Amino acid sequence: MSGYTPDEMMAVQASRRLGDGSVCFVGIGLPSVAANLARLTHAPGCVLVYESGTIGSKPAELPLSIGDGELAETADAVVSVPEMFAYWLQGERIDVGFLGAAQIDRHGNLNSTVIGPYDRPLVRLPGGGGAPEIATGVRDVFVMLRHSRRSFVAALDFTTSVGDNVRVVVTDLGILEPVDGELTLVAVHPGADADAVRAATGWELRVADDLRETEPPTAAELHALRALRTKGAAA
Repeated sequence: MSGYTPDEMMAVQASRRLGDGSVCFVGIGLPSVAANLARLTHAPGCVLVYESGTIGSKPAELPLSIGDGELAETADAVVSVPEMFAYWLQGERIDVGFLGAAQIDRHGNLNSTVIGPYDRPLVRLPGGGGAPEIATGVRDVFVMLRHSRRSFVAALDFTTSVGDNVRVVVTDLGILEPVDGELTLVAVHPGADADAVRAATGWELRVADDLRETEPPTAAELHALRALRTKGAAA
């Protein structure tokens, strides 16, 4: 993909789906990039909520962790973590939550716990953290995940969080959405095609009849994204 990286494409595609005024539960990494890009471009009223308890954060530079001091310094409010989960998240006061994982299945269920048998794992992953609560507590779950047969599997090694509220999966090859409960390829990024996405998927992937090509990042989106990373004050 000329002129932008796969990660930049993923961030832009996720960002475009955030509406102005959306309350968004944000993680570190690409979700933070996507949410802050939306805030700096088409959705200035997007409310960023980080797991550490900061509500309405407006960082000038991408935070290094959920404990980054700038998140608290720029927030409208800071609450305790128990209040964040019990009142805001489980109280259904958050519109969108971002999740990633090591594995995803055709129904959007996610694994971030172990690879291999639970009692004798090949790899012990970071674990669920707040993922199970996010998956069930927000209205819409956005998943961001690199596309490979290692990640897109026919059967999870462990179910960390359920996919009932997954509305979109943004990958470096395209975009999947649930249709009748099963993830379906609805768009491919420039340079990719349905065959490439099928080859990177561990199950027989459904492809939409009206499969489309995503619009590449605009110059303005790339400028805002890159300014946020390297010289956020200028953004």
